[in-house]
Amino acid sequence: MGTRESNEQAGGTGRRALLGAAVLGAGGTVLGLGGTARAADARHGGGRGLKGLPVPTIVGHRGASGYRPEHTLGAYQLALDMGADIVEAGDLVPTRDGHLVCRHEPEIGGTTDVADHPEFAGRKTTKTLDGASVTGWFTEDFTLAELKRLRAVERIPANRPHNTLYDGRWEIPTFEEVLRWQDEQTRKRGKQVWIYPELKHPTYFRKLGLGLEERVAKLLRRHGKDDKNAPVILQSFEPTSIERLNKLVDNPLVVLLSGATTRPWDFVETGDPRTVADLVTRRGLREIAGYAQGIGPTLDLVIPRDAAGRLTEPTTLVRDAHRAGLILHPYTLRNENPFLPADFRKGTDPDAYGDVFGAYRAYFATGIDGVFTDHPDTGLLAREDFVNN
Repeated sequence: MGTRESNEQAGGTGRRALLGAAVLGAGGTVLGLGGTARAADARHGGGRGLKGLPVPTIVGHRGASGYRPEHTLGAYQLALDMGADIVEAGDLVPTRDGHLVCRHEPEIGGTTDVADHPEFAGRKTTKTLDGASVTGWFTEDFTLAELKRLRAVERIPANRPHNTLYDGRWEIPTFEEVLRWQDEQTRKRGKQVWIYPELKHPTYFRKLGLGLEERVAKLLRRHGKDDKNAPVILQSFEPTSIERLNKLVDNPLVVLLSGATTRPWDFVETGDPRTVADLVTRRGLREIAGYAQGIGPTLDLVIPRDAAGRLTEPTTLVRDAHRAGLILHPYTLRNENPFLPADFRKGTDPDAYGDVFGAYRAYFATGIDGVFTDHPDTGLLAREDFVNN
């Protein structure tokens, strides 16, 4: 999720390392919220599919990535412990030998320790990914066995220095390992655990002979998770990928939407002139509703920001999408100052937390069905506060 997010690389000096202990303490405190989370267990599926999810739903964005390196079993596990309703496990990219693994992007120089492996120095290369030149190491140039020799690291250490305490602790998980982990956690917790994988750059990989949709569908069928009430929501920024999935599986499907002026890469490749602005019109939403159950818009499509970064008036997107029968799970609400609207920042420290609860209330008030967040604990607390008041 969030390939097109504009605030991913916000800079900053970071908190001092000793705050890592404070983060651990916060995590321990949050675990005590399990009772609050478990009070809503009956709403977490139970064969009712999307209707069984609480509103607003809290989606752990790449796990609890505000506290652990993203797309690791450690981040996924902590997201559940913090009360997330769904875990975004994971962003799916293929290996050279056709396995699906969970990484933010196929380029893994910033999310693994691959640069520290001299045996892989020759794999560093420059490729064109969705029209952009990218230099680094790419999953499609490694076998699964080779990727398993690497370990995950924090992707934005300037904003999350405390996460670097966990660099090297976890390996790269495969999608099949995530599906087994989901079953294990469901048994242990006595409630259905949901996951929300994203297919990354489907057009790019299809041209390499590594089509994602068929591989995802095959694994879901193998694990009996390919029906309409399955606790697996599939998402992609490419509408044609979701259309393809709609013919392969019966899972809930979501079209991700970036900035209004952008074009999905599959549209660029096929010469479709439409932009995201066209897709969020009433006509565009009705079309999406013909093959998907929801949309995942960037938060700026729900409430735009002005030139100073402050929230303006909400758009009609929530109302229009609901009228088309679509759910909305916008992305991504983060606690750190650089990622929040200017209205809710506190001071100028780039890794300090702002008034995230105020931001949640503003977005929840629009009627969204859920939100992706790097900090599931604050999302859960904000939801309980919003629902109860």
